[in-house]
Amino acid sequence: MEKCCGRSPFFSFFPSWIAIPTLWSSSSCPHSSSSPSMSSPLQRAMGDTKRALSASSSSSASLPFDDRDSNHTSEGNGDSLLADEDTDFEDSLNRNVKKRAAKRPPKTTPVAKHPKKGSRVVHRYSRKQSEPPANDLFNAVKAAKSDMQSLVDEWLDSYKQDQDAGFLELVNFFIQSCGCKGIVTPEMFKKMSNSEIIQHLTEQFNEDSGDYPLIAPGPSWKKFQGSFCEFVRTLVCQCQYSLLYDGFPMDNLISLLTGLSDSQVRAFRHTSTLAAMKLMTSLVKVALQLSVHQDNNQRQYEAERNKGPGQRAPERLESLLEKRKELQEHQEEIEGMMNALFRGVFVHRYRDVLPEIRAICIEEIGCWMQSYSTSFLTDSYLKYIGWTLHDKHRDVRLKCVKALKGLYGNRDLTTRLELFTSRFKDRMVSMVMDREYDVAVEAVRLLILILKNMEGVLTDADCESVYPVVYASHRGLASAAGEFLYWKLFYPECEIRMMGGREQRQSPGTQRTFFQLLLSFFVESELHDHAAYLVDSLWDCAGARLKDWEGLTSLLLEKDQNLGDVQESTLIEILVSSARQASEGHPPVGRVTGRKGLTSKERKTQADDRVKLTEHLIPLLPQLLAKFSADAEKVTPLLQLLSCFDLHIYCTGRLEKHLELFLQQLQEVVVKHAEPAVLEAGAHALYLLCNPEFTFFSRADFARSQLVDLLTDRFQQELEELLQSSFLDEDEVYNLAATLKRLSAFYNAHDLTRWELYEPCCQLLQKAVDTGEVPHQVILPALTLVYFSILWTLTHISKSDASQVSVGLLDGIMGTEESVSSFFPFKPLCPQKQLSSLRDRMVAFCELCQSCLSDVDTEIQEQAFVLLSDLLLIFSPQMIVGGRDFLRPLVFFPEATLQSELASFLMDHVFIQPGDLGSGDSQEDHLQIERLHQRRRLLAGFCKLLLYGVLEMDAASDVFKHYNKFYNDYGDIIKETLTRARQIDRSHCSRILLLSLKQLYTELLQEHGPQGLNELPAFIEMRDLARRFALSFGPQQLQNRDLVVMLHKEGIKFSLSELPPAGSSNQPPNLAFLELLSEFSPRLFHQDKQLLLSYLEKCLQHVSQAPGRPWGPVTTYCHSLSPVENTAETSPQVLPSSKRRRVEGPAKPNREDVSSSQEESLQLNSIPPTPTLTSTAVKSRQPLWGLKEMEEEDGSELDFAQGQPVAGTERSRFLGPQYFQTPHNPSGPGLGNQLMRLSLMEEDEEEELEIQDESNEERQDTDMQASSYCSTSERGLDLLDSTELDIEDF
Repeated sequence: MEKCCGRSPFFSFFPSWIAIPTLWSSSSCPHSSSSPSMSSPLQRAMGDTKRALSASSSSSASLPFDDRDSNHTSEGNGDSLLADEDTDFEDSLNRNVKKRAAKRPPKTTPVAKHPKKGSRVVHRYSRKQSEPPANDLFNAVKAAKSDMQSLVDEWLDSYKQDQDAGFLELVNFFIQSCGCKGIVTPEMFKKMSNSEIIQHLTEQFNEDSGDYPLIAPGPSWKKFQGSFCEFVRTLVCQCQYSLLYDGFPMDNLISLLTGLSDSQVRAFRHTSTLAAMKLMTSLVKVALQLSVHQDNNQRQYEAERNKGPGQRAPERLESLLEKRKELQEHQEEIEGMMNALFRGVFVHRYRDVLPEIRAICIEEIGCWMQSYSTSFLTDSYLKYIGWTLHDKHRDVRLKCVKALKGLYGNRDLTTRLELFTSRFKDRMVSMVMDREYDVAVEAVRLLILILKNMEGVLTDADCESVYPVVYASHRGLASAAGEFLYWKLFYPECEIRMMGGREQRQSPGTQRTFFQLLLSFFVESELHDHAAYLVDSLWDCAGARLKDWEGLTSLLLEKDQNLGDVQESTLIEILVSSARQASEGHPPVGRVTGRKGLTSKERKTQADDRVKLTEHLIPLLPQLLAKFSADAEKVTPLLQLLSCFDLHIYCTGRLEKHLELFLQQLQEVVVKHAEPAVLEAGAHALYLLCNPEFTFFSRADFARSQLVDLLTDRFQQELEELLQSSFLDEDEVYNLAATLKRLSAFYNAHDLTRWELYEPCCQLLQKAVDTGEVPHQVILPALTLVYFSILWTLTHISKSDASQVSVGLLDGIMGTEESVSSFFPFKPLCPQKQLSSLRDRMVAFCELCQSCLSDVDTEIQEQAFVLLSDLLLIFSPQMIVGGRDFLRPLVFFPEATLQSELASFLMDHVFIQPGDLGSGDSQEDHLQIERLHQRRRLLAGFCKLLLYGVLEMDAASDVFKHYNKFYNDYGDIIKETLTRARQIDRSHCSRILLLSLKQLYTELLQEHGPQGLNELPAFIEMRDLARRFALSFGPQQLQNRDLVVMLHKEGIKFSLSELPPAGSSNQPPNLAFLELLSEFSPRLFHQDKQLLLSYLEKCLQHVSQAPGRPWGPVTTYCHSLSPVENTAETSPQVLPSSKRRRVEGPAKPNREDVSSSQEESLQLNSIPPTPTLTSTAVKSRQPLWGLKEMEEEDGSELDFAQGQPVAGTERSRFLGPQYFQTPHNPSGPGLGNQLMRLSLMEEDEEEELEIQDESNEERQDTDMQASSYCSTSERGLDLLDSTELDIEDF
């Protein structure tokens, strides 16, 4: 849009007090010679000398406002905003506005500090003039218990008795509200200027923290901001007929707030800006009332003047003229105050560095525009909101959008927003995709108001950018976008006619139009594959239309309908989604409402909808199944409708005949289809009907028996043909596989034990293992049938209710110990024969699955792995937890060969390099994603076996070593496994991490040899993995101290475990492992680095090395242990003494003393307590350094290891809480007033300096604490003392 430079008539006329910072002078007022109350208050208060707010003027043209420069506190320069080069509307005004004068202290005492001439001042002090008046206003406002009007009236009474004392009380109230303990005394008020007073108060701002009343935490400050704003509003309201035009209090208060708002102290700036903006809002309301009074006065005057000569009253006309003059003068004075506040505070603070201040300004200017649109709803003010739409902080953008909502929501105001809309429409539309959900929601609602009240403004392209949001994961945003969609597409075509204040019932034609439009949008837009998300988005605004199940079913059952296959499927999905939404109230998967529950009214509505839905669909559901029974995609959601019904209505409504029809259709669907989704839906629907609580249970159970009998007879017949025949054609194989799939699906939800399917299925699987002639389509469901048979047998033995065994429970069993415990809730007297028989079946099935792991078919291998891992977890030691010792004979531990095969399967089928994904739209990409999900399930099953003690924890190294390479695919699973493993045993987990690195290094060494090993890309990946392992230790450096030292020690041993031939100068083949070990060096304490260097030097003495040619890995590792790596520990003298913490204990020893004194070196008593162990088979905890290599060392080292505290109560005697206490206050007690003043400033350099000092201080404190801790433990021997370590093996 081309900028308007004075040519457009849109900017040619606006009030001069708005466009230019005008303060009315005496010469500009035609009645300046009248009584003092009729003159301009700012002119009287400030006189002819230099003002605190503006310079005097001899004409109606104004001079720029003399405010302070705020370069330190605002973004950009301190010039007037109308002179900005990037103004969007009025470049012509730039020539008329000068820059604000530089900040100078006034040469003379501002006249604004003195009362005007002719005013009555009572100098009556009840105390000494040097003693400030007691400020009870702040305490009353803070308490927020008293009536604000009474509080303001009391202050007005005190002010009338003594103006100076009363005004000082008000000033000190605002000062104290900023959190400043300083006060303004009468002497300061009389002798000092505003800038000097503020500077003096800034020096006294020495609070202990950066909190001030507006942001202070705690219940006492919770309501302070609201009470503070209410006080300012009440103050103006009570003074609008008296002191508001007096000149002395308001003008001086505005001068003070303007000065405070330009302060560098955040508390001053924030509080004064809030007060000034609330004061401005109250003045706007007063100005609006004056405008109304002026209009009334003008009408009265015109009416009186139009009377005949005999009826006209001259006295009445004269009084009306006097009243008009008075109202005009009052209006000019209010406008002058508003102009001073706007130019002195808003123009500079709307772009303050503090987002809270910017949000206050934008919120208040929105209020001004709504309440006093005549003066403020112009583009010279709207541009500030438009510019701030690009603010980087969410609260500011949110206030902008909410302010615009108030404007666009009023149709009468939209005609004045046309230019603003054309300029900032693109930005408002783009905010629909804002990164903050609450801002995006408000942006969509703003577009809804524009759509309603400004026709034709939003183009089709603008609307198309909103449509995809109806499928957003955030329900609030999707619901707002659904409302936009409804008003754009559906409402114009399906407008609801209102009669008598109530909705008129929609005609079938109107509802048909609505569903046709809905289908058209969903199908043609191609934005999503699931209509459930579209239904959920439209539910809040079009729920009544979506609950028209009569219209939906009539469309589906019409014979001569013109719906295509895709449209029928979509319409069925809309029917099921709306039914589920009405009966359950839950959004689709992936959307969360954020609400904890429903209200009583919502629950009643939900129950009523459920009844209406059931009564309507029970007779029609068999018809729908009969019509669409051949289409698996359509019949599956129709079967899911039964979960939305109130099934008691089958009995109470005498609808048993419809139940019989449904059961018949269900049997036909099950016999006709073999797709897993259809069978699962059918089995679940029959499970809902087979509830013993229902009176029709016998009918449903009889139908289930008939269906299972039919399927079992087919299975026995087809199995006999398979066992007797050496060859089966494709039809026979398909029929047998389909029958097994149907039985498997129903065995998952129903107890089919009495049909004895275990033996024939095992016979079938045994033939498959022995001969390999059974097709894989048959093996897969047969494995599942045997698996469910074992679980149902276990359920019977445990006297558990059969209904607990379902897909959801079996999945939950794999998750937590509590869910495993809930699977076995009873403790009956179980015969040993049943337990032995079940164990034999379970062991035999595990052997079958183990044999299937080596099958040539991948699907069979994966299915066997899943079933085997689940079965091993169920029959793990977790089974006997919770008083179920009678199940101990069923506990099963896999043999070493089975564990090895499980690990090998994981390497061959999970950790394989996947292909690169494309755009995600092709069928191949979808298949790759499904394969990735399957591999993630396999990995999760293996990791659960590790964590629950079924497999040896050392096998986790096969998983951990792929952490970095497969981070994008399995990073979350491996990270969770690593975290849980560390919680079980920290020491063992650290050894597993080291073992993973050893395995990778050995594999690389065998493949490429020792030459140039550290330059290979694979070695670089290993370094990245080591770095990731080091980061997994977390920031608890003291707790992990012993683990990291142990890891380094064992790593050094491994690097020198294989020596070169005698007389050779070649480096050991494993020496490059030191480079991997260097990634863990930042986790070491300074003392440990010195000791490890000594230990490495002793070890290298037994290795022949060419003189003058140090090995690269050794140099790299020594450099990582060098003290230079941690400058915060080696150079603490660079910090100022006031920033250092004092730590109790002996002084820190020098580095030379640490390295030379072996008797006074480190004792590692910082072993964390033993973590809570799960109920898996737990190994006894070894000593601190109990590795296998330690067992080979001599007695001196064993004595040392045994001398360390191991665990439990023995360790607790050595580890007191004093070893882990750290200073809580990071800044210390001796910072002083100057440092606190700096912490309250907004200068970036000072903030960066403080952050740097704090971080250095934290490092120094850690070092000092460790030194103090070490020096208090002189009784123990050093872990890495060269005199105690046996290095003969090197």
